[in-house]
Amino acid sequence: MVKELERAGLPTTHVCTIVPISLTVGANRIVPAVAIPHPLGNPSLTKEQEKALRKRLVLKALKALTQDVDKQTVFED
Repeated sequence: MVKELERAGLPTTHVCTIVPISLTVGANRIVPAVAIPHPLGNPSLTKEQEKALRKRLVLKALKALTQDVDKQTVFED
């Protein structure tokens, strides 16, 4: 689906837990997530820490949308 959205001219960020799969399917902008059962969170953190983690991941994904890419790019920390 990510590739089809990009093909239609909609920049897309794929937030994923397993980066090699995203690379295999051809996602252009890839943001690594936390873990398979909790991609955008960590239940072992306090409520405030988890909120900060989620905010950081979403902001990273939004920033990736603003970047021009001509090949697959993984946006690490």
